Amino acid sequence: MRYPHETLIADAHDRRGVRRRDREWLDARWQAPDSRVLVVSGTRVRPVDGALPWVPTDEAPAGLRLLLGERAGATWWAVIVDPEVAGAEPEQWFPLRGLLPFLGEDDAAAPLVFHALGMAEWHWATRYCPRCAGALASRSAGHELVCEGCGKVQFPRLDPAVIMLISAGEPGSADERCLLGRHPAWPEGRFSTLAGFCEPGESLEDAVRREVAEETAVAVGEVSYFGNQPWPLPSSLMLGFHGRAVSEGIDLVDDELADARWFTREAMRAEAEAGTLKLPGGVSISRSLIESWYGGPLPGSW
Repeated sequence: MRYPHETLIADAHDRRGVRRRDREWLDARWQAPDSRVLVVSGTRVRPVDGALPWVPTDEAPAGLRLLLGERAGATWWAVIVDPEVAGAEPEQWFPLRGLLPFLGEDDAAAPLVFHALGMAEWHWATRYCPRCAGALASRSAGHELVCEGCGKVQFPRLDPAVIMLISAGEPGSADERCLLGRHPAWPEGRFSTLAGFCEPGESLEDAVRREVAEETAVAVGEVSYFGNQPWPLPSSLMLGFHGRAVSEGIDLVDDELADARWFTREAMRAEAEAGTLKLPGGVSISRSLIESWYGGPLPGSW
């Protein structure tokens, strides 16, 4: 079974990391007629006619060039320009979350877009050297920033986040149930898997246990890895897990959740069909975790 979140990462491009400092190769590929560029204004892109525009390099504006890599025999780039480029028509330029509707479930360019916007977010957030506050200069085709004062090199940062489907009861039985939560900002009926960021010095499995306990007071025992999804919104790597509860009493001990419930498969299907339960969208690893536990596709989504 191919899970929903895999559609956005199934056709990964060759990032050509070994070529990022090869100026002769970079110049030759930039001039190649089949090379294509995604123009990013700060951290935003402007769709055209319902699609993301990949333009020839001779139509790209001046800006910071990011080598994304090669796919289908062509070289792909992003060019980051000043945010003021989108200033006159801000409603027509979208951040990555707003671009998801323009990425079809089988869109082979999705990994390129995630790469481009993730890098753009890193450049946007990394303005000064954290050691001496000096100015930073881009190198390695946009994938490194070096301080012009002390020489410290900065690399793109990712925030590891665990996302988990916690279950209880006899596995595979009609009574087996899974734990979902509702964020305070969400409307009634919208539920998802629990998630949280990994802390320094903490294993991923312990992060799963801690986050579930902090949010719901449910204790988790066995934890098993499911899969991962790059989620540069703005800089997360979602690491998916299944976990088995060793207690089931729910106590919303902090303000992270407005509600949390156990759902059997029958209740989940019935409420999803009725529209009273709204589950995450099809491209998210949260949806994949839920459907892997349920055993197949479910109706409806956010």
